[in-house]
Amino acid sequence: MSKQGFTTRQVHADRLLNTPEHGGVHTSTSNSVLFEFSDAQGIIDAFQGKRAAHVYSRSSSPSVAALQNMLNDLEGGFGALCFSTGMSAISSTLFSLLKAGDHLIVSQYLFGNTRSFFDTLADYGVQITFADVTDIQNVKEAYLPNTKGVYTETVANPVTQVADLRAIGQYCEERNILFMVDNTMTPPPLFYAKELKASLIFCSLTKYISGHGNVLGGAVIDTGLFNWKGFGNIKSAYQVADEAQWGLTQIKKKGLRDLGATLAPQSATAIALGMETLSLRLARACENSQKLAMFLDNHPKVKQVFYPGLASHPQHFMAREQLKRGYGAILSFTLVDDIDPVQFLNALELVICATHLGDNRTLALPVAPTIYFENTAEEREAMGVSDTMIRISVGIEDTDDLINDFTNAFDRKYAAE
Repeated sequence: MSKQGFTTRQVHADRLLNTPEHGGVHTSTSNSVLFEFSDAQGIIDAFQGKRAAHVYSRSSSPSVAALQNMLNDLEGGFGALCFSTGMSAISSTLFSLLKAGDHLIVSQYLFGNTRSFFDTLADYGVQITFADVTDIQNVKEAYLPNTKGVYTETVANPVTQVADLRAIGQYCEERNILFMVDNTMTPPPLFYAKELKASLIFCSLTKYISGHGNVLGGAVIDTGLFNWKGFGNIKSAYQVADEAQWGLTQIKKKGLRDLGATLAPQSATAIALGMETLSLRLARACENSQKLAMFLDNHPKVKQVFYPGLASHPQHFMAREQLKRGYGAILSFTLVDDIDPVQFLNALELVICATHLGDNRTLALPVAPTIYFENTAEEREAMGVSDTMIRISVGIEDTDDLINDFTNAFDRKYAAE
């Protein structure tokens, strides 16, 4: 049989990768915190890493392991670990791999909460250089002898700047440093970060992977491309026989186990179910996004639209090369000066005012006074966030209904007082 299509593989992934009990097509939700060993030597071997086994559900459970198998297959990785949220995946991983005196090059366009974490990391002695990742030259100029890696998103939230992922991946490989990619905004089948030499792939499972706005989760996937033997921060206890396992072992022990941001088995089951329709939801959301972006771009009451699928986008041609299967489903725009963003949002009837991304429903919110409220005006300016910016997470509704909702909101008679 020829290689099956993406949707076919996702629909059958749980059944084929995990072989659920009793002929089920979904892995059962495991509610047990502890796991019995009939031979005491078994629990000793498990604690010492001599055999794979579930010992305590803070570190692993059958339900979460099944989801990890599916995510690893999704990204074509070497191994995956799940966490309670996307932010816990990022923080637990980096706290486990970095130490005071290390240096990271980080996208200056990072989402607000992620940027806040890197500020916290700096408080613990890790040197952070924020750089414009849309140009590889900026990354090269930020490199220092103690640089351990580069961290970036594929498409920034909310201004949609596109990182020069191909060039950064090549450069990280040459320098033998980690290339860490947050692929939340453009998960497969839109983009495969491993193809551009990502070492670690991060994802908020809360967003497009699960898709229904009903569960939190996060993950890190090791692509198997990075040489962990050359990474000086791996503790001797985790330098197991298989060098390719060193990174994930330390992340699991020092990040997941010690920091405790465990994904609940019930959440793992809900995320796995949502994954089955990932490509169908993404295709519809991307189609809606392109049409909505074009509508807004041609509307006289809109000052500027930020969406990689528009030819006017500064990184459109880079996006066209890297995101060949779709430009994602978030966009932002600014209104002309005499329209108050809050009043405009209140005039929308179908679109929901809420903070979230990747939902089946279209969502909107004013950016500066909400998710970027803690940032200074100078920081927002460096990230391209204006005071009147509105972010849209485009859902899967009928396109005409979305356009009509925006049309009606624009036609309302209101202006800034």
